[in-house]
Amino acid sequence: MKIKAVLFVVLSLIIAQTAYSAPKPAIVPGPSQWTLNVVFTQPQQITVKIPGERKPQRFWYIILTVTNNSNIDVPFYPGCELVTDTFQIIPAYRDTRNIVFDKIKSRHKKTFPFLASLETADTRILQGEDNTEDLVIIWPDFEAKAKNISLFIAGLSNETVVLEHPTAKDPNGNPEKIYLRKTLELQYSISGDPNLRSNTRLVYKGMDWVMR
Repeated sequence: MKIKAVLFVVLSLIIAQTAYSAPKPAIVPGPSQWTLNVVFTQPQQITVKIPGERKPQRFWYIILTVTNNSNIDVPFYPGCELVTDTFQIIPAYRDTRNIVFDKIKSRHKKTFPFLASLETADTRILQGEDNTEDLVIIWPDFEAKAKNISLFIAGLSNETVVLEHPTAKDPNGNPEKIYLRKTLELQYSISGDPNLRSNTRLVYKGMDWVMR
């Protein structure tokens, strides 16, 4: 019991130190920094029959509405991951055949008539509300035993930070560089019986901007 208690304290200190030393996004952006304005929907699930698969596949998706309120047109190269509390990391689904996207677009055609997928989204977001984009982000289903998930969406800001790796070295013996960028984190808990996946709901817990 004493050994377990000591290990728990050590682990807690490591976690606390990591959280304390982790960089945070700037409270006041620099003159050349921008962050898109973002509105997002509640995550929903959808099942789709994918050619070549025996059973319909389950997916989760959210719709982002992004507006560029800066004074310049900005590049847009998003990176999106779903992370569970079981340490599963799932990148956004690349729906190159638009099979899942087409079904989602049909579901929301009245609310989001100009909905686009990540594959077809412009690589620049133009200035002003007239150029607002509605984009769907899709993930394959995650482990049923997960109790909480976070959605990480990068590419919504050009704010970055460079850190030195604590142990890894480059060929010259210098610490390797770690590049982090300002990333939107959306946090959800999971409700419902894991054995009745169609009834599973994601309950919104909050959002944060993190360097990741």
